[in-house]
Amino acid sequence: MIRPASFMPSTEPLPPGDALLLLFQGGRLLLREDGTLPLGQAADFGSAFVNPLGTLEEQPVVAAQLVDDAPAGFELRPLRSVFGLLPEDLFGLAGYGVQIVEWDRTHRFCGHCATPTVRNGHEHSKTCPNCSLTVYPRVAPVVMVLVTRGGGAAREFLLARGPHFPPGMYSALAGFVEPSETLEDACHREVREEVGVEIRALRYFASQPWPFPHSLMIAFTAEYVGGEITPQPGEIEDARWYPVGELPSLPMPFSIARRLIDAVAQAGP
Repeated sequence: MIRPASFMPSTEPLPPGDALLLLFQGGRLLLREDGTLPLGQAADFGSAFVNPLGTLEEQPVVAAQLVDDAPAGFELRPLRSVFGLLPEDLFGLAGYGVQIVEWDRTHRFCGHCATPTVRNGHEHSKTCPNCSLTVYPRVAPVVMVLVTRGGGAAREFLLARGPHFPPGMYSALAGFVEPSETLEDACHREVREEVGVEIRALRYFASQPWPFPHSLMIAFTAEYVGGEITPQPGEIEDARWYPVGELPSLPMPFSIARRLIDAVAQAGP
């Protein structure tokens, strides 16, 4: 997911005129029946938690929560299903919008004294007028590790599946970074906790914002050192070594997990 190069983020009042609207309801995005984003004013659609995001090629971009049902000629689609329908850069913008709206909705009151918060105009933040606590949109870092062993025709990937995965689908290992933990330490800990093996030679691959609901995925590769696969109860339903030429069902193509696995598989030994 990427942002358009011509997108200029801003929290200031936007120029007049129809805006590109990113309207969300329960994790779904409002689209025209032809699969395009609506244009207009958020107020015309019965909306709340309206947030200016910036401009795209000088056109205002606004994100908000849709309060009413989808009007005639429009439909609500799960955000995950919109990838491939919207261009990747607009999908990335939608991912940005849904996180800002959800943050706005869930931080109406101060977490310290329960006073209604006040939005700051110069950035995405809110401040409590009573105790001055300031809150920002949440970003939860997640490390992902593709563990490999062997070389050439014998090369294998360590893939696992959680209880919530679609039937037959496997992916790289992943988990949240804990407070006061480096990304490298998190990689070693998560692999050890989830499957009981040790790794070395961590190499950064890429990152991807993942708005389900507010993660930042940070992907690595690593080499297997030793240990027997021992799936973590409650977290890992199954884990096993797969030859590169015999991989199972994998995550969706737009996910960083799929990009990671495909890139390493195609790179050769």
